[in-house]
Amino acid sequence: MEMSGMSMGGMSMGDGIPSLFDMQKMYWAAVGAAIATATAVNIYNKVLCRQRLVVASQGDDTPAKPKIILTRGMATMMAMSRELTYASLPLVLPARRRWTSPTLGRVVLVSAEFVLTMVLCFYKLNPNDQWQWEDVAYRIGFVALAQLPLVVLLAGKNNIIGFLIGSSYERLNWLHRWTARILFLTVTLHMGFWFVDWARYDYIKHKMATDLITRRGFAAWCVLLWIVLSSFAPIRRWNYEFFVIQHIVTITGFAAAVYLHIPAEVKVWVWMPIGFAIFDRLVRALMVLYANVSIFHPKRGRDGFWACKATLEPLGSDMTRIIVENPPIHWSAGQHLLLSCHQIAPLQSHPFTIASIPQDGKLVFLVKSKTGGTKRIFKHAQKYQGLPMTNANSGASYRAPIVIEGPYGNLPSMRQFDSVLLIAGSSGGTFTVPLMRDIVFSWKSQEPSQRSRASLRSPGGTVTRYIRFVWVVKSRDQFGWFAAQLTTVAQDVEQLRSKGHKIQIDMSIYITCDEDLVAEGKGSSQPACPAPIHGTPVEQPVLEDMMVEDEKAKNGNVSMHSARSRSSSEQDSKVACGPTGTCCCSTTIEDETDVSKAGEQYECHCGSEILDSQEAKSTTNSASSTGKSFSPSNPATSISRSFHPAIALLSGRPQPKHLIRKMVEQALGESAVVVCGPPGLVDDVRHRVVALSDERAVHKGSGAQGIYLHTEAFDY
Repeated sequence: MEMSGMSMGGMSMGDGIPSLFDMQKMYWAAVGAAIATATAVNIYNKVLCRQRLVVASQGDDTPAKPKIILTRGMATMMAMSRELTYASLPLVLPARRRWTSPTLGRVVLVSAEFVLTMVLCFYKLNPNDQWQWEDVAYRIGFVALAQLPLVVLLAGKNNIIGFLIGSSYERLNWLHRWTARILFLTVTLHMGFWFVDWARYDYIKHKMATDLITRRGFAAWCVLLWIVLSSFAPIRRWNYEFFVIQHIVTITGFAAAVYLHIPAEVKVWVWMPIGFAIFDRLVRALMVLYANVSIFHPKRGRDGFWACKATLEPLGSDMTRIIVENPPIHWSAGQHLLLSCHQIAPLQSHPFTIASIPQDGKLVFLVKSKTGGTKRIFKHAQKYQGLPMTNANSGASYRAPIVIEGPYGNLPSMRQFDSVLLIAGSSGGTFTVPLMRDIVFSWKSQEPSQRSRASLRSPGGTVTRYIRFVWVVKSRDQFGWFAAQLTTVAQDVEQLRSKGHKIQIDMSIYITCDEDLVAEGKGSSQPACPAPIHGTPVEQPVLEDMMVEDEKAKNGNVSMHSARSRSSSEQDSKVACGPTGTCCCSTTIEDETDVSKAGEQYECHCGSEILDSQEAKSTTNSASSTGKSFSPSNPATSISRSFHPAIALLSGRPQPKHLIRKMVEQALGESAVVVCGPPGLVDDVRHRVVALSDERAVHKGSGAQGIYLHTEAFDY
């Protein structure tokens, strides 16, 4: 059917049936209402955060506890909505494989989009009436066009929706994929109803052969089919660089095919997403130019065309530390940058969490070597390790020019919560360590000698009085990633407490050889879990007992746990280090206090080579003199000694439910749980938060305070 010479949008389909243009307006009225609601919640949260910080600066002991009817009512509504949105149902599949269903919040949101779309497609039309099939096909096509701007808006790095609701692009990307899948379903229905209508007259082949509009529409459907299929996780993870390039190319082809397929009166629905995409790319280009061209930063001094030059340091476990001194951008703890090093990995850009805080005066990234660009960066760092620069400053290390974009990420301020639990698996420490350091720095800023004037953007005061930090690693050489930072944190808190500050921090590091918990690369500098030493580990429930119980023993002003070391001769004579002939680092520690009282700590050698007996004996004696057990390892022995004695080091797997429970039971206001690590770890912590919130009847008359959960999983 030729549509170019007629107006379809205002065409009447019968008495009381809205026009096609009206259905498009209804779609965006519903979407706009949802965005407006989320925007109102975002504004309330920002006002609440500022109010808490201001009250804390005035000396209130419980600024994170709601005190008036309005805030108590909002807290109750927030607690109920969190329980519903965080909840999910884990499914255990055969062969001990586990697939986790999405959270209920995501299911509700996607279901609402699906129901809205289907209602608008068939409202007051009968899909069983063959004489209305043409009307249904037109209606569905117009509704599909209205979905295009939303799909593109959710995909942009700098999008209006994210700005309004206070969310960053990476937390909206899943919704972008699902709205695109619903769009594909809508387009398929649009094509299907035309085909069944033509099939009555055996007209499909003729239309495909002679009608240009039909061929363009079918081409658009084929391209959209590939876009949807290629966006599934297996293909994205197979080669992410390939996915990004082909995604941009195919979306361009899809937009062109749709533009040629539709009548002129609705081409605006194609121009809108094109405009949003151009706006996003333009903003990104300006951000990249400003951050990376040295002419825009004269105060930093000129050192060539590029403003950012990085030092690359190879670390253990195939990790590369990237350091950019005196960076030209501002950022907050928990944010990330898109980093490119075209000299090493051309035309590639990867997101990396910033492992430093602004007060450090430098950007620090810890990049795990996997495949593609990250592997090239690691090999480049190994190649140029220790080589001088080819300029007058011959004492400096080699620096590679890099390009940064960002920062991105919109994490609520952790300073607004009474207690904060930070749980990280392996390189997830790059996310949680800066958050902890940011809170500690704010504590130090409350000192009269360092107190700065509050501003509209950054009000004075810090609500947080307790931090619980847990870091799970697979090998001892990972200790050095944050040894200096963690030691400084412990020392700073010790000094503040000696001056009368009512604050507390507990830090624990756990060593585990569980490949499911922390999956490191194959090229680790040390073996992960050597069978000749440990034998066969005990089979553990799938991520049921992954995290460890809270510590209670104290040493000085910060919590600490000590345990006796075994001599190296004893360890060498054992087949396995665990009490039942198994690897002790695969055992779940239910209560650290019980471990300490037992007077027996089996030391694990996962991820480290055993020192010779003389060196091992020296290490053990050194540890015994401090009352702290450090497992002999190479090269981690010196790293372990560099830790503050208040930082607990344990071999085993932690248990999250007790960690969360003990934190919230002592909280005087709203608490926050932040977890960053493998999807299984994140899922387990989420289940524990939901169960505990429901058990304690948070903000439902029991007096229990709210629990905010923020999750970051290793995924593409």
